[in-house]
Amino acid sequence: MFCLKHFAIIYGYFYMKSALIPVFPLPIVVFPDENTNLHIFEPRYKQLINEAHANGTTFGIPTFIEKQDLSFGTEVLVKEIAKIYPDGKLDVKIQGKRIFKLTNFIPRMNGRLYSGADILFVKNERKGSISKNERIIELLKDLYLYLKMHKPLPKSALDFDSYRIGHYIGLSLKEELILLSINNEESRQDFIITHLERILPVLKEMNALEKKIQMNGHFRNIIPPNL
Repeated sequence: MFCLKHFAIIYGYFYMKSALIPVFPLPIVVFPDENTNLHIFEPRYKQLINEAHANGTTFGIPTFIEKQDLSFGTEVLVKEIAKIYPDGKLDVKIQGKRIFKLTNFIPRMNGRLYSGADILFVKNERKGSISKNERIIELLKDLYLYLKMHKPLPKSALDFDSYRIGHYIGLSLKEELILLSINNEESRQDFIITHLERILPVLKEMNALEKKIQMNGHFRNIIPPNL
């Protein structure tokens, strides 16, 4: 059952400082260092983006999941406004920075159209285990094989962390949010390994079933049992 409180109890959280920031709730997870493109069309968020870009300030994207309270999110920076449409809509490029826990949602900040929130930045351990990364690469090879994906694998167990592959391992949005909320890289690695080891046998069985179905109608060389 999805419950971020449960993960908070397991891993514990160490908060660096509190802040009041503008927020843009969305049904996505933005990982730290991730570059994401957004199309902005609502007046309140056009105002937020334009102000953040003009002032060089950050804002937060707390992940919104239907029937779930806003809990965790990522501070982001506007890297570029790629396009401004005649009606004021925007195509923007953002980059994820720090993870935060949302403590109080403010539907509208003073004098602004957009929302805000009181947050606590999470102290996040980014150093992981090389051996666990090696295991993740092995599992990714099988995942991409069974899914017939041609996505490049990490070049080395030394130069990637869990955030770089968070969107490419078959996690649901709820699971991506859990991954974001874990504040220790080795624990995130364990979460990914457990997930991949759980789904790979299912994918392998589906792959074998697909091959079996494709063989129907073909002449097959079947060795009978020696009875």
